[in-house]
Amino acid sequence: MGEVVKQIVNSLIQIVAFSVIPFIWWANTARHECDFLVWLGFKGIPKEKRHKTAVWIIVITIAFLLLSVFILYFLRDINTASSEFSGMGIKAIPAILIYAILRTAIPEEILFRGSLLKRVANRFGFIAGNIVQALLFGLLHGVMFFSSVGILKAIIIIVFTGVVGWLMGYVNEKIADGSILPGLIIHALANIFTGIYTAFF
Repeated sequence: MGEVVKQIVNSLIQIVAFSVIPFIWWANTARHECDFLVWLGFKGIPKEKRHKTAVWIIVITIAFLLLSVFILYFLRDINTASSEFSGMGIKAIPAILIYAILRTAIPEEILFRGSLLKRVANRFGFIAGNIVQALLFGLLHGVMFFSSVGILKAIIIIVFTGVVGWLMGYVNEKIADGSILPGLIIHALANIFTGIYTAFF
């Protein structure tokens, strides 16, 4: 139970921390136009686009999971964000779900696909917006490993997570009509898999 409480507290801190800048931005530029959550992309996927979106979510998630096995093996001797679940087995599952959905997927989707992508795309176009958010998303996940894995492995991590970030941005904006729910689902499933892999293997 202690691990669950810890994950909930850390999740709330992370959500607030990742939402502060987007909220200030919205309050100063768009608060009279739409609700904050809609501005971020927390909205339903149009009915006619749900099937196509679901196919994209499944394909990207399967590809990500297959490549994740390689990446996790690659980092087997390195402490990662999910290392706290190492060897805990089934008792880690509630904490993993909170970690995957609330602590990582929601705040990171708010910042990268919900705020950064949309704001840069509004100013410079979708291609620029998606590249910028994907590059920063990849850097966030890779830079922390520079000192422990070396430059080559860190670059592989940056490219891997950057490509996934780019795909999530593409699905959100071009397939799901600006909803960040597809990216949120992909992100959460990927982190659930990583946490379970760490807890059991």
